[in-house]
Amino acid sequence: MNRLVTYSSLIGINLLYACVTLFTKYASQQEFMSLSYCLGLAGAIGVMGAYAIGWQQILKRVELSTAYMFKGTSLIFIILLAWMLFGEQITLNNILGACVIITGIALYAKE
Repeated sequence: MNRLVTYSSLIGINLLYACVTLFTKYASQQEFMSLSYCLGLAGAIGVMGAYAIGWQQILKRVELSTAYMFKGTSLIFIILLAWMLFGEQITLNNILGACVIITGIALYAKE
């Protein structure tokens, strides 16, 4: 696997993982055990299942240390998705944390 495909796959699978939080956030805003609540949880379980399969496929081709380094990107996606879909605020701490994550990945990728 070349680097571009590897890094794109890692970012994509972590975006998928971030989507789990969207479903759980949605479910948390619904009445307990309502149809909307159950659909939100079912969506979270479905996405988590797809993520688990994708993660295992990536681990077949990538070193574990490389794969886990990219897990931080899911936090960045969660911040952005929460802002776009739920109107949550992005704080200075969020921005600084995202910068640290991106800097770490960029330094590793430069090697």
